[in-house]
Amino acid sequence: MEVVVDETELPVAVVGAGPVGLAAAARLVERDLPVLVFEAGSEAGTSVRQWHHVRLFSRWGELVDPAAEKLLAPTGWVAPPADAYPTGREWAQRYLQPLAEVLGERVRFGARVVGVARRGRDLVVDAGRASEPLTVHVRSHGGSENGAGGGVEELVTARAVIDASGTCTGPNPLGGDGLPAPGEAAAADRIVYQVPDLNDPGVRARYAGQRVAVAGSGHSALTALVAFAELAAEHPGTHVDWLLRRGQVGNAFGGGAADELPARGALGRRAAEAVEAGHITTVTGFRTAAVERVDDGLVLVGDDGRRLDPVGQVVAVTGFRPDLSWLSEVRLDLDPVLQAPRGLAPLIDPNVHSCGTVYPHGAGELAQPEPGVFLVGMKSYGRAPTFLAMTGYEQVRSVVAAIAGDEDAARRVELVLPETGVCGGAGLFDEPEGAAAGGCCGSPVPVSLSLGTPPTD
Repeated sequence: MEVVVDETELPVAVVGAGPVGLAAAARLVERDLPVLVFEAGSEAGTSVRQWHHVRLFSRWGELVDPAAEKLLAPTGWVAPPADAYPTGREWAQRYLQPLAEVLGERVRFGARVVGVARRGRDLVVDAGRASEPLTVHVRSHGGSENGAGGGVEELVTARAVIDASGTCTGPNPLGGDGLPAPGEAAAADRIVYQVPDLNDPGVRARYAGQRVAVAGSGHSALTALVAFAELAAEHPGTHVDWLLRRGQVGNAFGGGAADELPARGALGRRAAEAVEAGHITTVTGFRTAAVERVDDGLVLVGDDGRRLDPVGQVVAVTGFRPDLSWLSEVRLDLDPVLQAPRGLAPLIDPNVHSCGTVYPHGAGELAQPEPGVFLVGMKSYGRAPTFLAMTGYEQVRSVVAAIAGDEDAARRVELVLPETGVCGGAGLFDEPEGAAAGGCCGSPVPVSLSLGTPPTD
């Protein structure tokens, strides 16, 4: 006998208590819909806190979701200055943590989602797929983020699942073919996959006086170059080999003073100055094929046979990828290249679009063949790098409207997007003087479109 469930009484399960996941929860509360947020970490914005020392390109005005701000207002919370640029630590402490506290017991920390399925049906079964609720498999591990020691497992029945788990836990490897290079795993004690916090004395001591390889061409790489150049000025012997897979530096430094995003332009200029100062050697066309241990550290071997001089440490900042393993029992339709929802992929292809030319989108592009399953935030972008927080906030506004049955609101998109620019999301820089008001990438242009309808010239 089948158990009949009134889905309107079931919670919407949100995976991830980061900026977009908490914004989704705020939107659900705004519509008086039950919600449970599952966060594997021990506090709000766990991934954001990993790069706590890095300052964002976006201003506070683009980093606070409108529904979340309404939820926070009665508590006496005061919004930070709209034109100021927060660090990851400030974003987490001044906004994400208070928001999680307002949401209260709706947010469960130390709770890792290890699977999602249709109740009583594996991936192959068609019958009842549109009528049965979803089951969320959760492993609670008492704040241990890796789930070590087992933990308590439970099934939570859900009306819908909003996956806002992000991609920060899935950094791309050093290997140039997308897989870890032979020897990469064995050298894990000398390789990191994020920008090191060189303000930390212990971290600083690890790199001071060392030859360091920095792999990557995005803004995280530029951030690392600037930080290491400053370290080299204080500690002779510190030197960086900057490894680029592309054949030339090209536009890696951005537009400089002409950049519509002042903070990004400042970062590019400082990185170029660091290279010109002689602290950095640029190695182009290098795709790591092997990592070898030697007495002096590590030797990186390229797929063309080149062997670089030994380095003591490696910083691999080559992007991120989504973890799809725990979604194996729900039906997904993802682009084979970007691993993003198929309807969204053409809008975010980094070979074509920057963050300023990504068309507004929402539930229509994010919905999956599995009813009630949505990928949002960085997870929705798969391997594409040009995600903006404000885009994620608009995504969840539309998705929550669709879950609530408000199709008009789900289809309608009202979003302020920058005119142009390529955003890597964050960079280490000094706040520019006289920065123009606007979004992440420069002066904003109001956009009001129906979902799925790209603007025309």
